[in-house]
Amino acid sequence: VQLQASGGGLVQAGASLRLSCAASGFPSGFSFSSYGMGWFRQAPGKEREFVAAIVWAGTRTSYADSVRGRFAISRDNAKNTVDLQMNSLKLEDTAVYYCAAGRPALSAVDQGRPYRYWGQGTLVTVSS
Repeated sequence: VQLQASGGGLVQAGASLRLSCAASGFPSGFSFSSYGMGWFRQAPGKEREFVAAIVWAGTRTSYADSVRGRFAISRDNAKNTVDLQMNSLKLEDTAVYYCAAGRPALSAVDQGRPYRYWGQGTLVTVSS
């Protein structure tokens, strides 16, 4: 599975940004809707951290406490895309954002290990 993230850029604090991730190249017998999708981020000098996740049907979402209420994850199974709407951006949201696809258990959607496929990342820089 190939994941292509886009939409990153330089914005001022308080602004909004929408990231998108397009998926392709599914193994035989699988489709985009076979996978749960997640967004993770890694800030300079820090470990990768969970941001948001959405189950295959889009009926359940999960968020890190640091972004809950500001970010929204959504998916379009017809277009094979997953988006991350980021509002009220803060300086501490600066990071490379990665989309990931996998089949994590509901209790493990915030863990990186269950996600088998990862995109290349898109840089989000929030300035004051």
